[in-house]
Amino acid sequence: MSVRIVLMGPPGAGKGTQAVRLASRFAVPTISTGDIFRANVKNSTTLGKQVVECIDKGLLVPDQLTNAVVADRLAQPDAASGFVLDGYPRNPDQVAALDQFLADRDVELDVVIEIVVEAEEVTQRMLRRAQVEGRTDDTAETIAERLAVYTAQTEPLAEIYVNRGILAQVDGLAEIDEVTERLVAAVDPFVGG
Repeated sequence: MSVRIVLMGPPGAGKGTQAVRLASRFAVPTISTGDIFRANVKNSTTLGKQVVECIDKGLLVPDQLTNAVVADRLAQPDAASGFVLDGYPRNPDQVAALDQFLADRDVELDVVIEIVVEAEEVTQRMLRRAQVEGRTDDTAETIAERLAVYTAQTEPLAEIYVNRGILAQVDGLAEIDEVTERLVAAVDPFVGG
């Protein structure tokens, strides 16, 4: 089965965990811009050096760089039959870049799922994650900034996808397995189960 999914939701909503689970369920790769960027930072690549300043300030990586990284990853053979995008697109310019990439290959997104979780809950989740994983990019200040950026830039994308008839909203406040089942149930009507 071919399935092309975008997962939306505020930072800390569980997109990373759920993207991996959905990708496994549908036998497609997970493509996480955050993971790609963190790996480059860890390995001190040229991209990593460009990214580290943005991450430390809680800012997003510039669109041109992000679009190029995502296009390169989507062009890999394992993504030909589908993917789960986690953390992309984040703004209308990235939506346009993704639309163009897919149109050039004569394919479309099947569904965009927005994981809905309140800001207070995601803040607590991210602070716990920072302690457990030792993530220096998850401080109270950077979390607040990332949530503000999400609200201003990414949340409005839901309307774009509602207008296309491909947005599904899923309550992300539950046990991990239950949220996974909710997500799978949200995908099924769009891909024919």
